[in-house]
Amino acid sequence: MKKVTAIVAGGAGFIGSHLCLRLLELGRRVIAIDNLSTGNIDNLNQIQWNPNFELVISDIVNPINITMPVQEIYNMACPASPLKYQSNPIETFRTSTIGSYNLLEFARHHNSRILLASTSEVYGDSLKSPQTEDYFGNVNPIGIRSCYDEGKRGAESLFADYNRCYGVDTRIVRIFNTYGPRMMSDDGRVIPSFINQALHGEPLTINGDGSQTRAFMFIDDLIDALMLMMRDGVTHMPVNLGNPTEITINSLASIIIDATGSKSWTSYRPMPSDDPRKRCPDISRARSELCGWSPRVSLSEGLENTINYFRKLHYDTVH
Repeated sequence: MKKVTAIVAGGAGFIGSHLCLRLLELGRRVIAIDNLSTGNIDNLNQIQWNPNFELVISDIVNPINITMPVQEIYNMACPASPLKYQSNPIETFRTSTIGSYNLLEFARHHNSRILLASTSEVYGDSLKSPQTEDYFGNVNPIGIRSCYDEGKRGAESLFADYNRCYGVDTRIVRIFNTYGPRMMSDDGRVIPSFINQALHGEPLTINGDGSQTRAFMFIDDLIDALMLMMRDGVTHMPVNLGNPTEITINSLASIIIDATGSKSWTSYRPMPSDDPRKRCPDISRARSELCGWSPRVSLSEGLENTINYFRKLHYDTVH
């Protein structure tokens, strides 16, 4: 049987590197494309010498220059933390829109199945909770987060139109808060920020009063879902992927302080502009489309795994 070849755009990133590893374990040939603007080549240490793996250092805002047949494309490319995407908003928007266009053109001409890693941020500061895929969201189109929010909404529009106009075999997933090893310690997202502050004995900084909620999914559960999304017969409509169990940021801070054995405390700062108050997925469509999939890794188990990863990084840095 001929080996399936997969492109992972953003393959050196947090999610992309875990995805590359899983695809290799399943016997795929994997081509990772990454410009390393927020990806980390160290994330690929485990697989960089695998004969079925290739890293192409390039930017998907440029046409895709790969000549071999490709059966699967995973578009994971785009900074995902507010700190990173707001530092270069125009390039963030270009990555989501022009990058998606280039990958879709490649998929159209090579008859590839293609998946878009969209985001729960397409719902904006949601007026509905939990969020269902038929909710059109409450997004500020000119706010400081719009480069990411509207960029992903534009990418979804392109994916839907390429399916309608050209019959491209598209998949769209809206990924809710996901965490785990290989996240950047300085990317501003809440779990790595809290863990690193706790390990350093610093105050855990909370935006607003900490009553806002999030729902956290461990990386292994997301990768399981992505594999199921690329099976035959799955919907072309958007599918929420996340953990439907909400937790306040105050509660998360307390859990991480306890789990790390830290003497840290909490401090508060003003809520950033357009920061959502509630973020929780309705995953009914995912359960229906993906053979009953739902997250299996508990928050305590996932945090233990993630804390151990950052504790080792902290130890290696000190020594």
